[in-house]
Amino acid sequence: MINSQESYFNTFGVGEAQLSKLVEAALEHGGDYADLFFENSTYRELVLRDGKVSTGGFHVDYGVGIRVLKGDKTGYAYSESTQMRDMLATAEAASAIAMGSDTDGRTAAKIVREARSTAATYTVQHSNGDRLVRRFFTGRPNPAADRYPVAMDWRSAAVESLKPYLEKLETAIRRKDSRVLKVIGILEVSMSDILMYNSFSELKYDTRPMGTLAASVVFSDGKSIENSHVSRSFRMGAEMLTEDLIEGLAEQVTSRLDDKFSAKRPKGGVMPVVMGAGASGILLHEAMGHSFEADFNRKGQSIFAHRLGQKVCMDGINIVDDGTIRGNRGALNFDDEGVPGQRTCMVENGVLASYLHDRISAKFYGVTPTGNGRRESFRYNPIPRMRATYMEGGNSEPESIIASVKKGIYVDEFSNGEVKIGEGDFTFYVKSGYLIENGRLTMPVKDINIIGNGPKALADIVAVGNDPKIDDAAWTCGKEQSAAVSCGIPTVLVKELTVGGE
Repeated sequence: MINSQESYFNTFGVGEAQLSKLVEAALEHGGDYADLFFENSTYRELVLRDGKVSTGGFHVDYGVGIRVLKGDKTGYAYSESTQMRDMLATAEAASAIAMGSDTDGRTAAKIVREARSTAATYTVQHSNGDRLVRRFFTGRPNPAADRYPVAMDWRSAAVESLKPYLEKLETAIRRKDSRVLKVIGILEVSMSDILMYNSFSELKYDTRPMGTLAASVVFSDGKSIENSHVSRSFRMGAEMLTEDLIEGLAEQVTSRLDDKFSAKRPKGGVMPVVMGAGASGILLHEAMGHSFEADFNRKGQSIFAHRLGQKVCMDGINIVDDGTIRGNRGALNFDDEGVPGQRTCMVENGVLASYLHDRISAKFYGVTPTGNGRRESFRYNPIPRMRATYMEGGNSEPESIIASVKKGIYVDEFSNGEVKIGEGDFTFYVKSGYLIENGRLTMPVKDINIIGNGPKALADIVAVGNDPKIDDAAWTCGKEQSAAVSCGIPTVLVKELTVGGE
């Protein structure tokens, strides 16, 4: 949602004159670049237990973060007050962190202590970086190009109007299967007003909605217990709450329940693995996507460092990170550095074509930022992060991919992944899958791990399905900070991975 420029100025009590003054103060001691990130976020949560919506929460997060860059140093400070006196103190603290000391000889530590004596509350961060590429994005936000317009603002939705959706969700789930023992329904919503300004005189603003409806369900067949969780999350307002959404969640959380109760732990070993379309994209995100983030590559920490322009997988494979999907959890009109959201092709026809850049890494590589500078809130410095990461579809029928495997495993739901960025090694726990025997799905499996190496797994993809799917669950990435993301993949055959079983 993009409101008028004046509405954001009013929210934070600033105007262009004050913004310019803050940037000037941040650069007063000789910094190369400065930017301001204002945030006003409201969060609400409703929880259904034992058939009743009996728990809820509401809070507001408000403040401004100020960043200063000087050479290879970054100074960052934030304030929970947007009174001019407090923001000026915060700007001076950020400058001191970046500069080490100011022109009258005061040390950075002394400036921080003096700033702390004001009404501002903030912390500071210090990291190595490179000066920003001088790239201008001076246009004002365009409401006609908004990627997450809101028909029903969450902030104006009364609690009493939201509770029935959780109640309907529980009813729909219980109607689907008699083995339902317990349902916990959760509705989490937020609206974030964002205003950004920097020393290039770039001004950006928008309001970012997020809605998540989820259910955790316990099932019992009288002999054993099974658990299942399902969620949907979108950058939308309250209009996302529909009967179709509720029915889809209920159907998914109760699907294949017979197979879950009968699933067994198979014999492990090295074998072909078919990854199902959609949620299997989390392996793509974790095992490969993080390795394409430019800060890891700039510092030589990624297994893909120095491999730009090289072949990394078979022809026809395209891997994309996209901030332009309307209403998607990872969508951005612009990133948290004010760079327009865009679609970035990381792997193009099997070749590593681009890393994911913020302004700092873009300067290092001499390229345009890709709109991947993201932060958890105004309290954090922006770093390269993914948005919606997915593999585009190929030419194979999913059924033919499965039919090509004599003995292997099919998996379509992962959890609890762990990845070593430097080596590329990964381990993922499989929540749902099947044995593949003579080209057919047979015994349901559980309690197994998939173990491999990201670059090798990518190179070992031998078939890509024509069924690309982006999963709309509430995925959250935790690289130093939390960030809302989404992921997806078509049906894919990896010729060899280690399956941890009996």
